[in-house]
Parts: sequence; structure tokens; C-alpha cells
Amino acid sequence: MWLINSSIGRKLIMSISGAALVLFLLFHATMNLVAIISEDGYNMICEFLGANWYALVATVGLAALVVVHILYAFFITWQNYRARGNKRYAVSTRQEDVEWSSKNMLALGVVIVLGMGLHLFNFWYKMQFTEIMHAAGAHINDIELATNGVHWIKETFACPVYVVLYLVWLGAIWFHLTHGVWSALHTLGLNNNTWMPRVKCISNIVSTLVVLMFAAVVIYYGLASLGCCGSSCCAA
Repeated sequence: MWLINSSIGRKLIMSISGAALVLFLLFHATMNLVAIISEDGYNMICEFLGANWYALVATVGLAALVVVHILYAFFITWQNYRARGNKRYAVSTRQEDVEWSSKNMLALGVVIVLGMGLHLFNFWYKMQFTEIMHAAGAHINDIELATNGVHWIKETFACPVYVVLYLVWLGAIWFHLTHGVWSALHTLGLNNNTWMPRVKCISNIVSTLVVLMFAAVVIYYGLASLGCCGSSCCAA
């Protein structure tokens, strides 16, 4: 199949799945920003996006996109590694035009995946997954707090360790997106001399906007919790 065997096909899958994930990040970041404006409004969104059929379908679709994107990222990296052969051991001059993020996309991706696991534990596991398990008859966690997103935001970012970890994670996401968005648009055809500077500008704007919205929530509730540390992480 050319989507697997062809270099262009693999890059196309990476670009499409990456673009879809960026759109999700824009939605998720905008939704999170509501928590600063109206906590009740944010909890209403969390209830709407709980263990309802449409939210579950979207969750499965999102998980599939993430898995495809990660698998293709490792596959492309491995293919590039094998293609270089003995040349990878040769000492070469440093390429000034190659961005740091471009040369470290896999490492950034690993950090992002680890941060994703932490994020799923802190929020998805305690919210949507709790609703799913209660509906199945397995009573884990507190079902009363399953749609109280603000509670879990406050609980998580009451711990300075989590604040720092999330900001590091967001930094990795920013570096990954600044190259990833540009690369996706480049692969999808916006690669002429006229569009290249615009594409890079769009990549930086989108990446910065997404990360700043996420970071605003982390910093806002992190600062709000100063002086009263209620999480088990801080208690430890």
C-alpha cells in the first residue's frame, strides 16, 4: 500500500493526522480557557463532554489519530535512520538552516507522550473514565466529581511540581508544533517561495496561541493555590 511503502504517503498520513490533532488542541485549549472566565461554564462543558455517546466516539477517534501519528513518527524515523546507513557515523558540518526542533522531533515526541500519560491520569482517568466504569458497574473514584473539571484543575495545580511538569510539557509541545505545523502545511502543498514565509509565520502563531492558552490555565490556578496546598503530591 502506497500510504505505507511510499515516503510521500507516510508523510501525508503524518501531516493529516497532525493537522487534525492541532485542531483538537485549539479546541481543547479554548475550552480550558473558559475555566478562567467562568468555572460554572467550564463544568457545563465537562458535563456535555462526559461519557456521552458522541463524546465517546470522539475520544475513540482522537485516540486512533494519536496512535497513528505516533506509529508513523517512529516508522519514518526508523526508515530515515536505516536510509542513512554508515553516513550517520560520519562527522559532518553543522547545518545552520536546520531548526533545533526539526532535528529533535522524536525526542520532543517522547516527552509529549509522557506528559500525555500524566495528563490522562490527572483528568481523563478521574472524569470520563470514571463515568464509563460506573456505568459498567465498577465504582472507582468519586462519581460526584467526574464532571467537576474545575475541582481537578485546582487539585492538580495546587501542587507546584505539577505546575512545573506541565509547563515543561507545554514547552515541548510548542517546539514540536512550530516545526510540525509548518511541515504538515509544506507536505500538503504550501511549499512555494511565496507561501513558505507565510506558512512558518502561521506555524509560530498557531503553536504559540495553543501553548499560551494552556499555560494560562496552569499558571492562573497555580498562582491561585499559593499558600494553600491541598493535593496529595504537595502533602508528600
